[in-house]
Amino acid sequence: MSQDMSSIVDVTVTVSAASSSAPNFDMGLIVGTSSIITTADRTAVYTSPDAMKTAGWAGTEPEYLAAQLYFSQSPRPTSLVVGRWDSAGETLTAALTACRQDNINWYGRYLAISGGATDQNITDAAAFIESTETASALFYDTEEANILTATTPNIMDTLKKANRRRSIGMYSTTAYAGAALLGRAAGLNTGLANSAFTLAYKTLSGVTVDNLNTTQLDNIKKYNGNAYVNYGGRYDLFVKGVMANGTHFDEVLNLDQLVSQIQIAVMNLLTSVAKIPQTDDGVAMMGNAIVPVCESARIRGAIAPGIWKREPILNLNTGDALPTGYVVLAETIASQSVADIAARKAPPIYVPVKLAGAIEFVVIGVVVDQ
Repeated sequence: MSQDMSSIVDVTVTVSAASSSAPNFDMGLIVGTSSIITTADRTAVYTSPDAMKTAGWAGTEPEYLAAQLYFSQSPRPTSLVVGRWDSAGETLTAALTACRQDNINWYGRYLAISGGATDQNITDAAAFIESTETASALFYDTEEANILTATTPNIMDTLKKANRRRSIGMYSTTAYAGAALLGRAAGLNTGLANSAFTLAYKTLSGVTVDNLNTTQLDNIKKYNGNAYVNYGGRYDLFVKGVMANGTHFDEVLNLDQLVSQIQIAVMNLLTSVAKIPQTDDGVAMMGNAIVPVCESARIRGAIAPGIWKREPILNLNTGDALPTGYVVLAETIASQSVADIAARKAPPIYVPVKLAGAIEFVVIGVVVDQ
């Protein structure tokens, strides 16, 4: 009779738990007051307008019409969250909070309300977006006449003065045009190699260009607003892809993705090992977890090689080259205070990065020699 080898060599198999992944930032949320979704359910995820009809939507509701524009973009977004706001029984802030608690995977948000979202709705949503810990962005549209004549008050001026970094608005006479813009951003954000994008000069399927004169378009831009207009009789383009404080949308998105993915990578490390030693080698383990995240951002085209122009950080000096567009630096364990060591804190870790940026304006000189 053969003996069990475990009496000599006892092998224990340990299977690690599946690591969490960061959100893809490629799914939007449309919030409205229609009662197809109950406040108890709060949100539902759909992959198409047809799926919404199967779930009981008639096809005339603001949320459905906005979703049609959202899914009409190319590349086409794969999914959409629709949320419920009981405007008779709760504040918009309460509804938005509940939508976030019910589904953490969406990034951009649009309000689809019969007759259009009011300035107060947009202002409240913008304030909420800015104050929440989970990164997200507000998309909105308006056809407020005061914007075209640079007359205040108007919603774009209000958000600009409030320095809202997470709200992007467009002047449009097309109903639910902001949902189309949200769908365009969601569809473009594939995460694949060289997939980094700007919103400048994109087409918006289902949105009609507005016949704006130069003064009117300049007034929109003055408020860090955006519009969908025709150039040269040939190009229907969205311009210029900025948030209410003037920051470009792609900069906000790329930084949000990078921060989220770094956070998830380090959390996965902390929860997948028996312990991280409080040594320089242990700190290096955390740095090594961050490097693939930065490399992924480089492959997407969000960060790129360049020269560090800000103040020095540890051994990175102003004027130093970043050949990959990023570097991970950390202070030493020896530099820590006794209190921080006793509290089991890691020394500060720094991730200097160079955003790839984008070229959106060109000056060309044609020199003729006869």
